Amino acid sequence: MASVRVELPISASPDHVWDVIRDVGAVHERLLPGRVVGTRIDNGRRFLTFPDGNVVEELIVAVDDEARRFAYAVVAGARPPLEHHHASFEVNPDGTLVWTADFLPDTAAGEVRIRMERGLAEMAAAIEEAARPTP
Repeated sequence: MASVRVELPISASPDHVWDVIRDVGAVHERLLPGRVVGTRIDNGRRFLTFPDGNVVEELIVAVDDEARRFAYAVVAGARPPLEHHHASFEVNPDGTLVWTADFLPDTAAGEVRIRMERGLAEMAAAIEEAARPTP
């Protein structure tokens, strides 16, 4: 099983970063606006709709406020298609956002890493923008 871990310091308080990550129903508004156009929660599952109409279905595994950790598994709609996918976000005490994914097949590791690195950069930009004081 392949594993990819990416991390990025976020220029926002760890509390703010965690507040955005734990808001699992507002991905389209707070975490990836524009990249995700709709988020729906239904019976412990999260459905993310992308601009091209693709819908990714995720099982919400855990939202742990004490550890500042959100874990999920993609169960349908992954691109590239994956046989297995489990991932988590963690917010470190210094505000670094860590995204770890374990998945099959191993051959998807290169593409998954690129998507995670780009995605994390987009998330950081959205989180930092929202954390800036308004004039």
